[in-house]
Amino acid sequence: MIFAAGLGTRLRPLTDTMPKALVEVAGKPLLEHILDKLTASAYGRIVVNVHHFPDQIIDFLRSRDWGAEIMVSDEREQLMETGGGILKAEPLLEGCGNFLVHNVDIISNLSLSALEAAVREDAVATLVVSERETARYLLFDDEFRLRGWCNTSTGELRGVTSEKGYRKLAFSGIHLLSGGIFDIMRKENFSGCFSIIDFYLEICGRYPVYGFVPSALELVDVGKFGILENTRMTAARITAEAAK
Repeated sequence: MIFAAGLGTRLRPLTDTMPKALVEVAGKPLLEHILDKLTASAYGRIVVNVHHFPDQIIDFLRSRDWGAEIMVSDEREQLMETGGGILKAEPLLEGCGNFLVHNVDIISNLSLSALEAAVREDAVATLVVSERETARYLLFDDEFRLRGWCNTSTGELRGVTSEKGYRKLAFSGIHLLSGGIFDIMRKENFSGCFSIIDFYLEICGRYPVYGFVPSALELVDVGKFGILENTRMTAARITAEAAK
């Protein structure tokens, strides 16, 4: 599943007239980067959620044969946030077992096969994380099981009383979820609009949520309009190296 429904406020004024998913980086739209990555890894069914300028995204998806079944989860009436968006897409993901969720604005050299191989048998979710600088970190124990969250700017903590003794890792916006995640969402009374990170933090004491740190990960989170040109240059290099 590709998250393509966001408003793209960080990329205004570009996103005043187009969805973030169609902003071009390294010669092609962000959505195309992710679709190419997934189809190159033999993903045969791909769900794309839409909200902001949805018809532009739908027209783009229909513009060529992607070599995979592409389905749209339509959120134009209400943006469901990340957790709610996954739950809304359940009918389209039904029966697929483990499934990948990928933010549309993340370009990386991540090997999806390495992520799949790293998934533990008991995992309800496996989050791609890394040691990069940010204000908000997920906290993992020595077994790389999620235990909490901290904001180093404000000192806020969730799930723990101290960040000491935990590994502070930044979430990449890429995660592999168990097909059983939907039953857990209902059992834990999650519905409507909600954040998937809030969901993970709520359940991680009762259900195993793990982190995966890829070796030599390079990742670009497409940022504000003012630094987009530098982002484009970095993304172009990562894309070129990943294609070798």
